[in-house]
Amino acid sequence: MMRMPNIQGLIRRRLLVNYRMDPAMIQRQLPAPFRPKLQRGYAIAGICLIRLEHIRPTFVPSAFGFSSENAAHRIAVTWEDDTGEHEGVYIPRRDTSSLINWIAGGRVFPGEHNHAAFEVTEQNNHIQLRMESRDRLVKVELSAGLSSEIPQDSCFGTIEEASKFFESGSLGYSATASKQRLDGIRLKTEEWKVEPLAVERVFSSYFADNSLFPAGSSFFDCALIMRNVRHEWHAESDLYIEPAQWARRD
Repeated sequence: MMRMPNIQGLIRRRLLVNYRMDPAMIQRQLPAPFRPKLQRGYAIAGICLIRLEHIRPTFVPSAFGFSSENAAHRIAVTWEDDTGEHEGVYIPRRDTSSLINWIAGGRVFPGEHNHAAFEVTEQNNHIQLRMESRDRLVKVELSAGLSSEIPQDSCFGTIEEASKFFESGSLGYSATASKQRLDGIRLKTEEWKVEPLAVERVFSSYFADNSLFPAGSSFFDCALIMRNVRHEWHAESDLYIEPAQWARRD
């Protein structure tokens, strides 16, 4: 696969919408060697809803960059290899508004994307977002506003605890159609600052799929926002797995 050099741009808005889940149930969704990363006994999964602007190779001026709305369903994971223990995220599904991402993702740069339509309204620190994939398999809806604290029933005790948990998940491995290769990519940011969101409504057809996530096995936990962060995407070595490694483990 031909790969582009490092990509840079601006994260205009990044929403981390998080669910706490039964670790045994999450383990069934993960290929080896991944295990769920736990927070107070819960597995953490969610959706990264991110608006990217001025995206281009690092040697290209920002005027030639492009913008896109994107959604990544992801699961916080840990794993071990010959170099030690690692942590990051496993990404079973990516969706994008960008034809460039849709066509080039997984070919020119890491991460196969599905094409999707996004509707986003931002006003007075309030966000309404709706996404529906062109294949009609995934829908996401969110209505939220800025808050001064995370929900009291969150498995994260403080915003600082939540921030530290997600900052360490900068390395992502994305599922591919081959089911034998996982595309690796790392997010590097110039700064890291998250703020809590008060969520009025959240829906993901992916997490609402009872064939994957039985009723009572997952609960909305919290949502965070990052804004106006300069960043780079760095391609990482892909991870190759045997089809048998997708076996669902109890």
